[in-house]
Amino acid sequence: MAVTRNEWFHARGALSRDGWESVVDGSIPGWQHTGIRVAALAGHSAGALSLPAGDVERIVVPLSGTFDVDHDGTTTALVGRASVFDGPTDVLYVGAGEGLTVRGRGRVAVAEAPTTERRASAYIAAQDVPVEVRGAGRDTRQVHNFGTPGALDAAALIVCEVITPGGNWSSHPAHKHDEHVAGHESRLEEIYYFEAAPARELAASGVVPMDADAFGSFATYSSAAGEIDTNALVRTGDIALVPYGYHGPAVAAPEYDLYYLNVMAGPDPERVWLVTDDPRQAWIRRRWTGLDTDPRLPYTSETLAQEGVRQ
Repeated sequence: MAVTRNEWFHARGALSRDGWESVVDGSIPGWQHTGIRVAALAGHSAGALSLPAGDVERIVVPLSGTFDVDHDGTTTALVGRASVFDGPTDVLYVGAGEGLTVRGRGRVAVAEAPTTERRASAYIAAQDVPVEVRGAGRDTRQVHNFGTPGALDAAALIVCEVITPGGNWSSHPAHKHDEHVAGHESRLEEIYYFEAAPARELAASGVVPMDADAFGSFATYSSAAGEIDTNALVRTGDIALVPYGYHGPAVAAPEYDLYYLNVMAGPDPERVWLVTDDPRQAWIRRRWTGLDTDPRLPYTSETLAQEGVRQ
């Protein structure tokens, strides 16, 4: 039986271009407001990647490793982290009209949104990143809100990252943001960039084989704004696009932790993240009242060291 291609899901490397492992931009049919670039760099002396100035704002996010970013006539050092499961990282916002060059060793993502508005570039240190433990029970997840309206003065970009520990659910209940309803819902494209790894407590025990295939799952489904159907196992480097429709859940298998970087922007004049839950699932949010949050969170570099997790 022939396999039907899902235009909104892209496995690792399927969008490689110009030295980047993955590139999402306006060259994808039906995609307008957001972008992401992901790359693995081998070191300061082994090459760098540059992006030109133009009508696009960007946030540089170290996924693993340490990087220097040349921009605005200066260089900003991003200390980074061992992995995306090692707590928040330094990030750098570079406003529209400025180019940049990234140098370093590790994996790095650059979130993008086209805009003609100019904002000043901004460095956010890891210790200043707002960390939110959201949900309760098995719906508990950890959110790093470094690029949300309350933390960053950007023109269009809304960016955050989410850690879902093994066995938990996030992007749950399923929700959408594909129509403008003043005060209730905003129109936002959304990118999910995924990584997965052995669950922290299992990695610390040494029982996970080196060839373990870490994965989670992710789903989307249609709304009045358009038809979409993604039901995918997701692994490190995979990308799911959500132009419209309900999305969620993102589910971490009990043996594996799941991470995703969310990049959002849209055509509405106000930069705000407002969602509408699937009415059949909205009751789930109410159930969290009175439940405890998952005691495994938050994940930080300090707890990583205390637990002796393999790097």
